[in-house]
Amino acid sequence: MLRRLLIPLALLAGATPAAADDIGATARGVVRIVTIAVVDGQVVGFGHGSGVAVAPNRIVTNAHVTELAERYPDNVVVGVVPSEGDKSFQGHVVAYDAKADLAMIEFSGARLPPATLYTGPVSEGDPVVALGYPGNVDLATARSAADYIRPTSPVRSEGVFSGRRTLTGVEVLLHTASIARGNSGGPLLDRCGRVIGINSAITRGEEGDSSFGFAIADTELAAFLRAAKQPFQQVGTPCTSIEERLREDSDADARARSDAASNARETLARETLAREAALAEARTTALTRRENAMALAGLMLVLGAMGIGGAGFLVLREDARRARWALYGGGAVMAGAVVVYLLRPSAEVSLPAVAAAARPVASANAPLGRLTCAFVPQRSRVTVSSTQDVSLDWGRSGCVNGRTQYLPGGDRWERVLVPDGEQTVSVLGFDPATKTYTNTRYLLGSAAMESVRKMRGDAVPKSCTVAPATIERLTQAEAAIRAALPPLPNEKLVYSCRKTG
Repeated sequence: MLRRLLIPLALLAGATPAAADDIGATARGVVRIVTIAVVDGQVVGFGHGSGVAVAPNRIVTNAHVTELAERYPDNVVVGVVPSEGDKSFQGHVVAYDAKADLAMIEFSGARLPPATLYTGPVSEGDPVVALGYPGNVDLATARSAADYIRPTSPVRSEGVFSGRRTLTGVEVLLHTASIARGNSGGPLLDRCGRVIGINSAITRGEEGDSSFGFAIADTELAAFLRAAKQPFQQVGTPCTSIEERLREDSDADARARSDAASNARETLARETLAREAALAEARTTALTRRENAMALAGLMLVLGAMGIGGAGFLVLREDARRARWALYGGGAVMAGAVVVYLLRPSAEVSLPAVAAAARPVASANAPLGRLTCAFVPQRSRVTVSSTQDVSLDWGRSGCVNGRTQYLPGGDRWERVLVPDGEQTVSVLGFDPATKTYTNTRYLLGSAAMESVRKMRGDAVPKSCTVAPATIERLTQAEAAIRAALPPLPNEKLVYSCRKTG
């Protein structure tokens, strides 16, 4: 009976996926935590809270949500109910800190998109968003106990950050986002969807007093995860608007291409001047060599004539032997003069053509070899992704790393990546002129990912190819995927590449 409670019988009704906003992207990894206490085969207690994934199979929540499971592991079952899909899963507590009011649950059977911890500063008055499953909403909408173990999207509420406080010796974030008791363990986010705290408690409003929420601070959460030896994603990049970032990056891209063309023209001008100087010098040298050869031929001709004339003089003196030698020597020198004249160097010279790399427009099909691409924060918008350097081996005709075929798009190359093990669609781009690599990321829900995976189908070639039929099939599949993506991405990561070594 207990296992049947943890596996919902009903499926979620199909719905059109919403646009991939930052808060919605984090909501993919938010779960409901259900605890069911059993004594002698009978359900004697039921509770629930919220949690957020820090790894594909691990959830962080409040310690007080899992307190009974920690105290009575043999009598309390912990259920993990994702926000998407049609199944719930059984988990168990693997880390517990009552003082910090944090716990970690491990489960198997599904992989959730982990949330990212924001490690940068949060200022008072900054907007915040709470995600979770408030109990008062459940009481108003749940028709039976089965509704508590049926996947459904978390409730979001907005407020502002009101400062840092200390609650029972633990650093907490005070905020005005509306939360209720079921929100315990759910994330408090900045407007880019990064986790800044774990909701834990609320103030009680009396006689019209406003309610405030308390969230376990990011510092406490990071310390808890490190103590549990649990790796986690973190980012300190300030939150910026995707619209603003795309507009600024478009301007920066145009400037980069203009600068690249200007640099290429300047390089060509320098090469041309150097070439003309070298040509002039070569012509002067060739002309000097030619004139020297002609002068030598003239001198030899005079010497040969003198030798022949000397032979006649010796004949008159009846010195036949010496006359013969003078005649032969003079003739040989004159013959040499003719040879030197005929073989004189030409005054025409030529130099090798200017290298293609120095020309303003380089071939987009040219291989560039191994590249190291460094992240450019001032041109990027990051919410959850790693910003480590990217290594590329750029081959001929858009072949990357010897296996991934990119498609031409004007002067650039692009590729749409739809992975099987991640709920993210990436539009990858590379500009050979500026050596700029970009990764534009759409963080989609499970239904949207399933849809684009069907569009991708088997159109992706197993290796690089320029076969027209294969390229056309891939082009059509990527066009269909692009048309199905939200109007705006969640992230754009920009990298500047240079030759390795």
